[in-house]
Amino acid sequence: MSADIRPIAASELPHWLRAVNTGFLRPEPVPEADVALRSKYWDLSRALGAFDPDTGRCVATFRSFAQELTVPGGKTVPSSAVTNVSVTSTHRRQGLLSRMMAAELTAAKERGDVVSTLIAAEYPIYGRYGYGPAATAAEWEVDIARSGLDPRSSGPGDGGRIDLVDVSELRETGPALHDRLRASVHGVVSRDTRWWNLATGLEQSQARPYKDAFHAVYRDASGEPAGFAVYAADDHWTDEKLPQNTLRVKDLIAVTPAAERALWRFLCSVDWVLKVRTGYRAPDDIAPLLLPDPRAARQVTSADFLWLRLLDVERALAARTYAAPGVLVLEVEDAAGLADGRYRLDAATGACTRTQDPADLRLDVSALGSLYLGDESAARLAALGRVAQERPGAVALADAVFRTARRPWCPDVF
Repeated sequence: MSADIRPIAASELPHWLRAVNTGFLRPEPVPEADVALRSKYWDLSRALGAFDPDTGRCVATFRSFAQELTVPGGKTVPSSAVTNVSVTSTHRRQGLLSRMMAAELTAAKERGDVVSTLIAAEYPIYGRYGYGPAATAAEWEVDIARSGLDPRSSGPGDGGRIDLVDVSELRETGPALHDRLRASVHGVVSRDTRWWNLATGLEQSQARPYKDAFHAVYRDASGEPAGFAVYAADDHWTDEKLPQNTLRVKDLIAVTPAAERALWRFLCSVDWVLKVRTGYRAPDDIAPLLLPDPRAARQVTSADFLWLRLLDVERALAARTYAAPGVLVLEVEDAAGLADGRYRLDAATGACTRTQDPADLRLDVSALGSLYLGDESAARLAALGRVAQERPGAVALADAVFRTARRPWCPDVF
């Protein structure tokens, strides 16, 4: 018999969380406090479980929550963010994920969500459901001794300053700075109250434990906060009593170039630190080129990060801005039937409507998801056979229209 898939009841949440832990190879039990915290914030109608008909045990999990995604130009679109996806090893290849995904995407479309987003633990899974990798994550390790930076630097030379603050002050200033960031950087997703409470230790979760850290706030010449960095360092010394410490950036948000430069220079000047790990940044982050010797920044991560699936093509394409004028007719193929159709995009006005005009490009909805935030090349997808050009010059026009001057960045795992 096939498993029963349905939204879970509050009484089933502990068993559902145990299934999540099993899928993510975490054998520890789920504390009652974690169950209570999730009951407080989660919409359990959006938490699906698959239950074995013989044992009644939860053997697959799936959850979504409301999110806002910033698109090129600074507008946001409502997204259904997918997380906590697992299928217990004993119940693989029974179509459980496909059934849960179909239920979620249909519900998201009915709710009026424009896109669906997720962070893929494994690459091959989500393309078959219409998702495409839309933003890449990069991380660097900076060798301070080779960087060429002056370790005796006394701080910002622009009239601003950097203050170390306690976590309560970060809780007050951080959300507003993040809101300013996501008004201008595409790929950034919203952070809700629970996110900030967990990040600042006001609430505790075993799955996302709070650890003490340092908090640096950059203030401009007028005294206004314009950026912050959260960081921690290890405590490694040689037998000769020489420090060998690595500083790890946990969060760095800057809303002005001056703030961004000042925070990176500060982090690379902390005493006893030999290496700095930047955390996940955009692939074109300024950090490496800020160094007099950029080769001192060794890239340790470059991988797909944010995946995106369009649910409402007209609203999605009309929400963002474009780098060049032009008209493109897109034939979008969607096996799930949620976003398929032919659409006319006028990049000069941003208008997108269904049309019967002949198609210029034909592509799957997952390829459109990769193009949407401007990080992928239509020419590269065409070379892979994932975009078909029906009118000469249409691929080149698509690249001119969709690509962005800076690459998208999603700072958060969810």
